[in-house]
Amino acid sequence: MSKQWCQTNVTGDTVQSPDLTCATWNVHRAKGRDGKRDPGRIVNAIETAIAPIEPDVLALQEADEECPPHAQILDIPAIEATTGLHCIHTDPALRWGPESSGFLGTILFVAPRLNVVHTDLIDLAGHCHRGAVSLELTDGLTRFRLMSMHLSLSQSLRAVQMRTLGQYIRRRPSMQTVLLGDLNEWRPWGGFAFSKSMLGRKFSGPAPATFPTRTPILPLDRIMSDEPGTVREARVLNTPETNIASDHCPLVAKVTIKGTVLGEPT
Repeated sequence: MSKQWCQTNVTGDTVQSPDLTCATWNVHRAKGRDGKRDPGRIVNAIETAIAPIEPDVLALQEADEECPPHAQILDIPAIEATTGLHCIHTDPALRWGPESSGFLGTILFVAPRLNVVHTDLIDLAGHCHRGAVSLELTDGLTRFRLMSMHLSLSQSLRAVQMRTLGQYIRRRPSMQTVLLGDLNEWRPWGGFAFSKSMLGRKFSGPAPATFPTRTPILPLDRIMSDEPGTVREARVLNTPETNIASDHCPLVAKVTIKGTVLGEPT
């Protein structure tokens, strides 16, 4: 499923844009560490812990109901208001269904300065219905890709899912690609699923522990790029508000975009 918003010529040269501040958080369907489900705590944690860092991108996972019709859980306008970001799923074609806020629990928010020029929703194989949201964006200087997803707990299924994403990337125009989300990979060095043979290119990034909130020991949530050394200043937000609201901690990082220079729009 895709939507083309506009078309832009690409010159083939490269330029460095201002860094992106990216945040990703698996909100566990608003079920906190205490077992209570409280969507308001998610919004409060975003307001107190994530909004102050002024993110350009916010990716949420497990942010809709698990089973069809994958109904809305969170107050999306409240998140937009507290962060200054825009939810990209206002078009019904970018949601799983009419009762959803996003696609299979993934919801993406981006800064107004970023123009979304192409989107795709990608179904991924798995015991549970999994998917990814892909955006191609411009900041007026460059074009780059963001992909957010929630991968399987099974290594073999993660490999299949990443292979699917690698095939998708290969079919799309070449540009810097940033992956962010709950990739469910506990090894800091990555596994076979993250290898070049699966994705067609090498992705890398810091791997601080984000799970579980009480004592984070596993780096399940990642922000990675196929441009070496461009993901930096990664840190885990483990505040009283985030700690109680979900079983994962939010992860934030700066990403240097070395994108493709844009020509005149067509």
